[in-house]
Amino acid sequence: MDLNTITAVAHPQTRAQLPAWTAGDAWLAGGTWLFSEPQIHLRRLIDLTDLKWPALTITESHLSIAATCTIAELDSLACPSDWLAAPLIGQCCRAFLASFKIWKTATVGGNLCMSLPAGPMISLTSALEGICTIWKADGGEQRISVPDFVTGNQRNRLTSGDLVRQIDIPIAALRRRTAFRQISLAPVGRSAALLIGSLDPDGTLTLTVTASTVRPIQLTFRNSPDPNALRDVIAQQITDDLYHTDIHGEPLWRKHMTLRLAEEIRGELLGGSPS
Repeated sequence: MDLNTITAVAHPQTRAQLPAWTAGDAWLAGGTWLFSEPQIHLRRLIDLTDLKWPALTITESHLSIAATCTIAELDSLACPSDWLAAPLIGQCCRAFLASFKIWKTATVGGNLCMSLPAGPMISLTSALEGICTIWKADGGEQRISVPDFVTGNQRNRLTSGDLVRQIDIPIAALRRRTAFRQISLAPVGRSAALLIGSLDPDGTLTLTVTASTVRPIQLTFRNSPDPNALRDVIAQQITDDLYHTDIHGEPLWRKHMTLRLAEEIRGELLGGSPS
């Protein structure tokens, strides 16, 4: 899609060179959504590619994912053998059900900032305790967890001129056992429910619910729940108004699938038989 209202494109190379944000501006990273439909309200694009952020950085404590890291770059990451959660990366990348052209262009930060319920990078980084670093328009910086960053369907904590810089994943989260479940109405359809479970060494089970709900929801079980306890907590913590509805699934069906997939995850991680 040609954006024929654009009159300027800025190419900052450092944070100091980022132009003052004005009405009609948009950040440009991958641009897979930006160029997919008319954006008649836009006048200027601020291209982030010349900032040349390293896509992926591994330290002793964190995996740092630049907001401009592409899906292809993330999927090709060679993970250490003790990262038991590493399969989640490929599973969530493939939840895009996108072509290789999209994989090489779409970015992790862009998926978070779109804040769609079915955003698989939201699912991945939420489940792995991701923390967003936000460059504030006033020159400050804010750190916020991914589940708190996304507040609803296409809604998040960004204010005008804010920019997501990176997402940090604790190495400890990558060393946990995990279980992944996803379902769609069609074989190649958008996720209607995407759930991820993780198990701490101390036996704490964390369940991250996405796609079926308008925002990521995390449930923590200090003691191994039985099927009834699991269902009760989900019913209490995920009220009916939190289930998403669109052509990819009605709320009642998404709720049913959430309960079913959650029980499958409980059975896989805790060794019980799903009921």
